[in-house]
Amino acid sequence: MNPSEEFVEQGISQQNLRTVSSTTVLTLAYQSLGVVYGDLCISPLYVYKTTFSGKLSLHEDDEEIYGVLSFIFWTITLIALFKYVFIVMLADDNGEGGTFALYSLLCRHAGLSILPNQQAADEKLSEYVTEGSADTWRSSALKSFFEKHPRFRKGLLIFVLLGTCMAIADGVLTPAISVLSAVSGVKLKITELHENHIVIISCVILVGLFSLQHYGTHKVAFMFAPIVTVWLLCLTGIGVYNIFWWNSHIFHALSPIYMLKFLKSTGVEGWISLGGVVLAITGVETMFANLGHFSPLSIRIAFTFLVYPSLLLTYMGEAAFLSKHHEDIERSFYKAIPETVFWPVFIVATFAAMIGSQAVISATFSIISQCCALNCFPHVRIIHTSSKIYGQIYIPEVNWMLMCLSLAVTIGLRDTSMMGHAYGLAVTTVMFVTTCLMAMVMIIVWKQNTFTAVAFLLVFGSMELLYISACIFKVPEGAWIALTVSSIFMAVMYIWNYGTMKKHQFDVENKVSMNRIVSLGPSLGMVRVPGIGLVYTNLVTGVPAVFGHFVTNLPAFHQVLVFVCIKYVQVPYVCEKERILISRVGPKECGMFRCILRYGYKDLQQENYNFENRLVSGLVQFVETEEQTASKATDFCGEFGNSDIEAFDSSVHTTTISYPEEDRARCSCDIQVMTSDIGRVESFLLKDESLQILKAKESGVTYVLGHSYAKSKKPSSIFKKFAIDVVYAFLSKNSTEPNILMKVSPTSLLEVGMIYYV
Repeated sequence: MNPSEEFVEQGISQQNLRTVSSTTVLTLAYQSLGVVYGDLCISPLYVYKTTFSGKLSLHEDDEEIYGVLSFIFWTITLIALFKYVFIVMLADDNGEGGTFALYSLLCRHAGLSILPNQQAADEKLSEYVTEGSADTWRSSALKSFFEKHPRFRKGLLIFVLLGTCMAIADGVLTPAISVLSAVSGVKLKITELHENHIVIISCVILVGLFSLQHYGTHKVAFMFAPIVTVWLLCLTGIGVYNIFWWNSHIFHALSPIYMLKFLKSTGVEGWISLGGVVLAITGVETMFANLGHFSPLSIRIAFTFLVYPSLLLTYMGEAAFLSKHHEDIERSFYKAIPETVFWPVFIVATFAAMIGSQAVISATFSIISQCCALNCFPHVRIIHTSSKIYGQIYIPEVNWMLMCLSLAVTIGLRDTSMMGHAYGLAVTTVMFVTTCLMAMVMIIVWKQNTFTAVAFLLVFGSMELLYISACIFKVPEGAWIALTVSSIFMAVMYIWNYGTMKKHQFDVENKVSMNRIVSLGPSLGMVRVPGIGLVYTNLVTGVPAVFGHFVTNLPAFHQVLVFVCIKYVQVPYVCEKERILISRVGPKECGMFRCILRYGYKDLQQENYNFENRLVSGLVQFVETEEQTASKATDFCGEFGNSDIEAFDSSVHTTTISYPEEDRARCSCDIQVMTSDIGRVESFLLKDESLQILKAKESGVTYVLGHSYAKSKKPSSIFKKFAIDVVYAFLSKNSTEPNILMKVSPTSLLEVGMIYYV
């Protein structure tokens, strides 16, 4: 494996790719073609057809064709090249890009996060970087505004989710429009094929495409870059041929004057047709979203020196052909292909369409995974499809849902123009969300002046709003699909987030006093049983209500008790050595600990080693080093008084358990050796409590999980009752159970049911 491939497979972040050699950068630029630009490069299949659909098909003069070409050229140049390549790609979050990266930056620098369980210790993470120049009065004013108005913080999250839901709608529409557009070209050679046959062939390809997802992208990734490269070379060659053969003066149409002439001559119909023009930049968001796997320089090189000129020559060549063949405007792409190379280009186009769809489907899996991390989507089972390539995942439920929706769109519409209207609305909405977030990043993170941010927002935001307004007028003609799909996902995400946050609020308000548990011990006849009990909770402090409910009904718990909290932090990744925080709960004789597992919004909850052994090793390390801070802890407890036993559950005793990559297997092996022969452990000179932990591990580990049921309060409104008692209850019932996500053996599982009212 060459160094560049190793960088890609390990998902090396941007800061590690800044010092790579020029050869590696060029290799990464080549590899990015198959992953980043698949969606963008298949746009020529349907741009002109969608643009000239409807009433605009009556305007087929050269002036109108030149005007559309001028719009395409300036749209690609201004939005794709200047906005994304030169500006937006600079706003990375520790090497990661995308909508969540921008939101994460704002959350850290302006305190906008609504995620629960945020701690001061999180700011000490290596990737939690907020240093920079001092706040300006503009950034301070914007921060203060969000601090004083919590509703706007929630509104910002909803705005981000809007872009996210439109991106998911993109995952539904891209396979449908790409495959159907590619397959429809065969009708030019096999005229007896009925439209139903084209739809059936497209559906078969779609079913095959989604059925192969469980194998993972890495199985066929080596084919992606060569196919997209061949596809771009085909587009370039056909474009140059059409320019010189049909209209060598087509480059005059690049003048912005033709845009004004187009709008003047076509009026409202021309304005509405801009919803088809925007399809020329579908997929540019993936340039920013894939920063984590490719260096910014490699992505810029690939776009600037190959993708950008190839697409421009393609659109210019197609316009040159149309200037002499107005009657072929509905099937211009395949008509413009020379007869001798039609079938090879058709085959490559079909493969390119599948690659573009594959990239969007994989991106949708990542989006859903990140939404789960933000408590905005029900828990789903995430499967890793590669042991080498970090971040390649497969979500069965989402995959089959996308397949059904794509098939429904293909069978229901059967028209790429109507699909294009919905596709355009989804794409432009995501771009507008990125523009607004970038304007905030310029003020809050980059500390730029207001004029720069407003100018950025006005220049690019006005263009995107122009395209959005054109797409909205196409709602009756297909754009309603994007609105429907995104609205459904928005409702699911909002209700799930609302119910989850209310559940956390209930847990915070109903925490059990440690004093009460200790005092009730004798009256309840509470006993300690051998083994280690892992009580999973949403809280980072205090004793959860589920544990109080457990000991009240069954007054016995394990000799060593660990409250485990899995939380997410507003960073893309948390390195393994900073993953675990261990602290003590209550007095030492209680044998209770707290373990906090921290993940980034792009991290995946899959341990490559035995979590139980790692936790036990961490507990042993914690108690062995606790004596070193005992004097400080005593002083701390003295300040608060010995009467409050819960004071022991503090950051004073918190220890970060770190294991370098090469020590993980050894850590697991050491624990297995120690627990297999407790008598030999004494030779390690361990303390009594350490021996007690190891003996408890030998007795077994039990997972105690809360099984909560949400109910709305009696005075709640009808809308709230429907949202909680019907929708949220349905989502909770059908979401993946926590024990399945954590791969807990049924023999080691103990569930405690509770009802909480919101």
